[in-house]
Amino acid sequence: MTESSQSVLSGLWKPTHLEHLFYGSDCVAKHLLECLPNQNSKAFIITGASLANKTSLVKSVESQLGARHAGTFSNIKQHAPVAELDKATDAVRQDSSIDTIISIGGGSPIDSAKAISYRLNEKSGRFLHHVAIPTTLSAAECTYNAGYTEKNGQKTGVAHKECAPHAILYDSRFALETPEKLWMSTGLRALDHAVELLYHPTATELPCRQMALIAAHDLFTYLPKYKSNPKDQDVITKLQLASFASLGFMGLNIKGGLGLSHVLGYALGSPYGIPHGITSCMTLGHVAKLKASTDASAASQLARLCPFIGVTKTGDDKKDGQAVGDAILKLVEDLGLKSTLTEYKVDEKEAHTVTKIATRSESGELYDQVNKLVKGLW
Repeated sequence: MTESSQSVLSGLWKPTHLEHLFYGSDCVAKHLLECLPNQNSKAFIITGASLANKTSLVKSVESQLGARHAGTFSNIKQHAPVAELDKATDAVRQDSSIDTIISIGGGSPIDSAKAISYRLNEKSGRFLHHVAIPTTLSAAECTYNAGYTEKNGQKTGVAHKECAPHAILYDSRFALETPEKLWMSTGLRALDHAVELLYHPTATELPCRQMALIAAHDLFTYLPKYKSNPKDQDVITKLQLASFASLGFMGLNIKGGLGLSHVLGYALGSPYGIPHGITSCMTLGHVAKLKASTDASAASQLARLCPFIGVTKTGDDKKDGQAVGDAILKLVEDLGLKSTLTEYKVDEKEAHTVTKIATRSESGELYDQVNKLVKGLW
């Protein structure tokens, strides 16, 4: 199979099996039922306790499904602990009429739904039709891989092209219930996707990198507008579409993880209880500056962002890439999202462990560069 590269003149984009992408206020009420595979489908809902108990969103979906509602599991926690996944998978296995899983929420419920489908196939030989209703900008609905947390606190994952959602509904009314800090921080997670796809060696130029540029522009434009008025549903919808643009065109051909900022996010996230949106706020700007100063290919890709995020290009890729990193750090600060590992009660002695996990090494040039970056997060 031909793989993509940094060359814009060679590549292969293989899309997922996404069938429907609805967006706009009330699109769930208007279009959910047509996202089911057939008229006799039975759907099982995966969500978190806050959405199920503190809002009317889950109950509204249950009511809309009517006789097609086969059950709801509402105990998915941050970083998707494996114990909850086991319980939810068992609940689905007990009813062979269930052919659809509906995830409502952020990255944890969506990843959990993908992981449940994967585990069901392992045990019963069938995948589930997946309908995702995201309430954050984390863009978990855009991929076919699922991350969850093992009993030892380490993040692991599964991946299969059949786990990618078949339908996505970006409903701004659902996003109105999302806490503002969570919404904005997951917007930085989306920016993390866009930036790291730009310099990923197997990302395609079209549509992946070009949509990543548009995503970055829209996230820089509309996150501050959301901060000014979190109830503007037009702004919310534009951010939802920017989130999709950040990762929705990755396709099936990306090889390996996204990049250093994501790897650091996994090393910092579940082991220390830090949301991935916050880890992106901490790491992305610094990683962009490091990549620009040490990797000429990455610097040339980062420099492409300048006109999209309000940075004047100098023509020096290294300087321009570092300026992109500074612009990201300023956006984080302007949104009120700047934080430190001290705030999350992470001991400074953990710097070595985090660096070791992120670099898969205990010494060397890369280890030293990343260790310096990590130590700067306290």
